[in-house]
Amino acid sequence: MSSLPRIPRDRSDDYSEGAVAARQQLVREHTGSALEHVASYSLDPGTLPGNIENFLGVAQVPIGLAGPLLVDGEHARGEFYVPLATTEGTLVASYSRGMKLCAAAGGIRTTVVDDRMQRAPVFLFPSAREARDFGRWLTEHHDDVAAAAEATTRSGRLLDIQQFSAARMIYTRFNFATGDAAGQNMTGKATFAACAWIKQNYPGELNFYLEGQFATDKKSSMVNMLHTRGKRVVAEVTLPAALVEEQMHVSTDKLFRARLVGNLGGFMAGVNNNGLHSANGITALFIATGQDVANVAESSAAYGFSELLPNGDYYAAITLPSLIVATYGGGTGLATQRECLEVLGCYGTGGVLKLAEIIAATVLAGELSLGSAVVAEEWVQAHDDLGRNRP
Repeated sequence: MSSLPRIPRDRSDDYSEGAVAARQQLVREHTGSALEHVASYSLDPGTLPGNIENFLGVAQVPIGLAGPLLVDGEHARGEFYVPLATTEGTLVASYSRGMKLCAAAGGIRTTVVDDRMQRAPVFLFPSAREARDFGRWLTEHHDDVAAAAEATTRSGRLLDIQQFSAARMIYTRFNFATGDAAGQNMTGKATFAACAWIKQNYPGELNFYLEGQFATDKKSSMVNMLHTRGKRVVAEVTLPAALVEEQMHVSTDKLFRARLVGNLGGFMAGVNNNGLHSANGITALFIATGQDVANVAESSAAYGFSELLPNGDYYAAITLPSLIVATYGGGTGLATQRECLEVLGCYGTGGVLKLAEIIAATVLAGELSLGSAVVAEEWVQAHDDLGRNRP
């Protein structure tokens, strides 16, 4: 039995001024914390149901402005100021430096290659033969399964169902288009309805778990990097050799050599990402724009590619194969998060692919900036000047 009192709750309105004040007073009495800043906020607690329980206050994360970022995308076109929420010194400055370099080279070209979110139920059978037969039945009844799933959502659409057999089980990936929402909850509800229809209509014996851990939600995995979870986005740029020398104080051949050495080091370490710090920019943008920050575990997975061109120019690209973002629903409509999305021109319906392209371009700019700083031996000095080891 706990020696501490229960956290106060108001069943009629747990986001009321009184309910919030009661929790704040509880913390003050039992921890000694004054909550001077946590309890100060401008948002309306009445907007928070569905986003948080036992609301107490806010955690204020500084937001810096990087840019301008010049993007030549199919959805994001033009220049953008990019809000980055972080407590890591040098981060905003480094991303701005990379953005300046890429803008001088004509901007970053971005392409959304794929878009899908999944839930991955597993079906269990008495033997492998029954599992095989079910797989054939499932393929034949795809339209009926899709109808059952899509009856639960206005914007979700079942694209396909992948099948992977093992022992007497069929692991599946129900792949959905989810519009401007990230779609994890949407796909869960839709897939559960589909599985219920399957259970009711399949002529044989089966059992299922709604999630067989094959969607690897909030965990990076090779299956998502190969088959896409969320948005699959490519950002690429070609940098003139003279421009790199002028702005980054390093030659393109040295930059390329460092990439080769780093690729081997990453391979030896067993990383799922041969880039440098994609999680930095993605996390900062996720916090600023109200994304589910835990999705950084998947979203920061990246394929980096560089090429030293015959004339000495430098081609660089980053592929984000499992970028999970939204411009509608979740935390995107909260006060400060909505404002940051509006800064990018991405809030609401029709903005999600634009946001995905901006994030990919931001990541590429950050990769180029940090990579150049390491090779030019400016990395440590930058942290000394701007970072957390200042007095």
